[in-house]
Amino acid sequence: MGASQSQVSEPTVANNNVKPQNLVNHAQPMEKPAHPELVNTQAKAMEKTEAIIQLPQNYKAILKDADSPVESSSMDKLLSQLHAGVYLNQKRKKYWVDKKSNKNCFMLFARDLSITWAEDHRYWHWTNQKEINSDVFIDVAELLQVCWLEIHVKFDVAKLSPGTLYRVVFVFMLRDEAFGWEFPVNFRLTLPNRFKVEHKEILMTKPKGVWIEIPVGEFTTSSESVGEIDIYCHEYDIGNWKSGLIVKGVSILPKH
Repeated sequence: MGASQSQVSEPTVANNNVKPQNLVNHAQPMEKPAHPELVNTQAKAMEKTEAIIQLPQNYKAILKDADSPVESSSMDKLLSQLHAGVYLNQKRKKYWVDKKSNKNCFMLFARDLSITWAEDHRYWHWTNQKEINSDVFIDVAELLQVCWLEIHVKFDVAKLSPGTLYRVVFVFMLRDEAFGWEFPVNFRLTLPNRFKVEHKEILMTKPKGVWIEIPVGEFTTSSESVGEIDIYCHEYDIGNWKSGLIVKGVSILPKH
């Protein structure tokens, strides 16, 4: 997708006790520290700190898709960014670590979803929305009118924290003038083992003008559950025209 790649390295601690030697006007190869045992002690302390904090084991692989460099010169700076969230793949996704549970979380924005007729301006309109507590704008898809609603996305469970109960939700907004939502919308979550969780929601009864979460299903990650989950939403059985739905994306979050 042309997203920039950000290589994340282990946080390191600067050795401020080593004095520069033989300063000249030209660049010289870096000399070995005067006290290598001190450097080794600091490195071991950093490894111990990371072990105590228990950063997600796959966070480095995930951050390779970060849109901007991730500050990893210290554990505090790295944790601050992981808790605040990092945008991936040209703001198609957002990744963060839940501060309470220390589990991986993801938001798959509308640009990462497959929305039928989303590029046909007769039916859908793309606009941007400012993220809460952020200066970042992300694309959202607004439904103008359609009788065939179909949205789905797949996601690799290897990026999630193991042994964790996750909940999957669509994040929508209904405009005040929305219509056509009197009939149930179908939601389905298909797990890697092909097990399906399905239910229906009538959106017309939901609050208008605010972001709402529509549950799709729950599942627990495990070593046996390898592959992708398929997240699906549709309403085309009735064939009625619908309007006024804004799609922000899909959240995959640990259930507390």
